[in-house]
Amino acid sequence: MNPRRTVFADAFYWVALLNPTDSSHDRALSLSTSLRDALVVTTEEVFTEVLAYFSGRGQTSRTRAAQAIRLLLETDGVHVMAQSHDSFVAGLDLYEARPDKGYSLTDCISMHAMKAEGITDVLTNDEHFTQEGFNALFR
Repeated sequence: MNPRRTVFADAFYWVALLNPTDSSHDRALSLSTSLRDALVVTTEEVFTEVLAYFSGRGQTSRTRAAQAIRLLLETDGVHVMAQSHDSFVAGLDLYEARPDKGYSLTDCISMHAMKAEGITDVLTNDEHFTQEGFNALFR
């Protein structure tokens, strides 16, 4: 039996998936379908970014985003890594180690989580992940 494929989902993916007007929405839907049997890993920090994105888009968008995140928290094929002081510090360490890069702290936390979990594929278009040696599935 083959081990289950594991991919990491960045905020880029969740926003594209949840926003039908996003230019990457159709691609996100297609990837979602092709990864139906995969385990999708993300972090609470990523969900914070997603909710921040939708926060200024009106009550309907806020409500739908919150409902979607609540559903994802209960979805069997999605593993959400909890925020912690340790994850914050690990992300901060990478953030400080890359002063020449434009990495956000959330990206640094995500990259650390991916390395810790042995994940190489990431649902994003963010070149920062490829700069760290990850395979960005939207690129």
